[in-house]
Amino acid sequence: MFVSVYSMFTDSSSKESELDVSSFKAEIADKQKAAQIEKVKIEPRGRNDARYVVTRTNGSKSIVYGEYPDNLTKMLSDAGVSYQVKAKNDSSIWPQILSMWLPMLIVLGIVFFFLRQLQAGGGKAMSFGKSKAKLLTDSQNRITFKDVAGVEEAKDEVEEIIAFLKDPKKFTRLGGRIPKGVLMMGPPGTGKTLLARAIAGEAGVPFFSISGSDFVEMFVGVGASRVRDLFEQGKKNAPCIIFIDEIDAVGRHRGAGLGGGHDEREQTLNQLLVEMDGFESNDGVIIIAATNRPDVLDPALLRPGRFDRRIVVPRPDLRGRIGILQVHTKKVPLAASVDLEIIARGSPGFSGADLESLVNEAALIAARRDKDKVEMEDFEEAKDKVLMGTERRSMVISDKEKRTTAVHEAGHALVARFCGAEADPVHKVTIIPRGRALGLTQQLPSEDRLSMTREFATNTICILMGGRVAEEIVFGQKTTGAGNDIERATELARSMVTEWGMSDAFGPLNFAGGKQEVFLGRDFAAGERHSEDTSQRIDAEIRRIVTEQYDRATRILTEHKADLESVSGALLDYETLDGDDIDRLMRGEKLTRPVAPGRPKHAAAAAASDDDKRRPAVVPPLVGKKDPEPEPA
Repeated sequence: MFVSVYSMFTDSSSKESELDVSSFKAEIADKQKAAQIEKVKIEPRGRNDARYVVTRTNGSKSIVYGEYPDNLTKMLSDAGVSYQVKAKNDSSIWPQILSMWLPMLIVLGIVFFFLRQLQAGGGKAMSFGKSKAKLLTDSQNRITFKDVAGVEEAKDEVEEIIAFLKDPKKFTRLGGRIPKGVLMMGPPGTGKTLLARAIAGEAGVPFFSISGSDFVEMFVGVGASRVRDLFEQGKKNAPCIIFIDEIDAVGRHRGAGLGGGHDEREQTLNQLLVEMDGFESNDGVIIIAATNRPDVLDPALLRPGRFDRRIVVPRPDLRGRIGILQVHTKKVPLAASVDLEIIARGSPGFSGADLESLVNEAALIAARRDKDKVEMEDFEEAKDKVLMGTERRSMVISDKEKRTTAVHEAGHALVARFCGAEADPVHKVTIIPRGRALGLTQQLPSEDRLSMTREFATNTICILMGGRVAEEIVFGQKTTGAGNDIERATELARSMVTEWGMSDAFGPLNFAGGKQEVFLGRDFAAGERHSEDTSQRIDAEIRRIVTEQYDRATRILTEHKADLESVSGALLDYETLDGDDIDRLMRGEKLTRPVAPGRPKHAAAAAASDDDKRRPAVVPPLVGKKDPEPEPA
């Protein structure tokens, strides 16, 4: 590139030849040669010298360097050659200097520009192998164990590590040693990273944090180099803590690639294994990692000596949810009517992140209504938004489509009401479109459920069938609205037969083996572990379970057809019913609250008598596609 740029600036002078003074004088003295000289340009260069540019009639040029003033001008006049003396300019040397150095300066500027671009954003061109770990300082937002709630057992485990760092003699005097690694695992949103930040705030030692994805780049060997650099920094700052978030990004099971063991990620993992428990000692460097996929981690990473302690961070129970709500509502002004225990009881299965989102949504709803404090109704609306999605009241739906949705959801609610005690009670039923569904039936357990009985599983299938059965009883036709229900019921029945041993025909056997993913590197070539005849029997058993619950839902709704009409009519009038509303309707009582805006009273009867005259549903496109039919929750 330098040669091409330089030649671009120097080609213009390549046609000029240099001529000495004596030869030039001889050429002037020869009349025949002098006649071929078109002109001579004299450019004074210093005190007594000049540059003579000789131009001939054939286009050639010659450069002559000689004294000036000199008798050359007299010889040119005598020979009849025209010449021109350029005004003396002391700075005439600069064009030559620029023509010599400008190409080189341009090339150096281009190289400097690209180096600066590579350095931008922290990805320094000359330090690809340096670790991207960040050292947390006291000036940053400090989190302590007081800010962490709902994971008391996990807090006790990590507090012991912090106590060891502060007073190691308390443990070493009895021959104990500090755990080299701690693996925190649990579902997303349960507070694993928050717990690590609390450790950083409580430990009082240097705390390095890095994501598992920060190790591997597009360049070969960068991941292993960054692991080495990270542990070198840790040894220099020992005792210290290194936190690796989402370690499954780099610690997946080896041997999963189809191209052998030369994967860049596997080289990074090998280096991490060596650094954690290799020939060199890492005393004082504690590794804390977090993942929600412990099943994909390499066994060598999980053995004692690397991750000695595994801490499960589960979803919080009732007491944990109350504690989490108390933490997140510290800065939220609450009305006297707000009872955090009621909110916690109505949110089983919520993770810490879900509860934080619930409190934030309630605060936003109260602010949108210009309230000074957050009230209980704001939390109820926020819970519906978190569980079921945002309302789409602007969606245009025909009365016929609304009645179909109301009957479908009423079928779910009534089957859940009458199928037995082993079923979650109905919390809310709505025909207001939320998310991608045109209607939803929400059930909430009265207490935390840690396991599922066979009766509960069959009741769930029966409830899922309630929507389709209600459509057939009232309208005598089937719609696509039950597609999601049928899919979930089939999968639940399949799990009962093949995984949980809940089928009398097969007993306590498992037929779901070999379901592990290819990337785990296990059972890659394994096929089905049972015969074709067994597969047919499994399919028949799944069909039997679903069909039995379909018939059971049919009996329930046929027996309570009047209630079906009552609940569906109330849904058309009020759009949303809670569990207490449904109980009142079952007792034959009337609902006294106002009818939904734009809905005439007894809308159900009006819609039922005029079904054939209604226009088809008008559903505006969403993201280029038509909204799906009702998908009950």
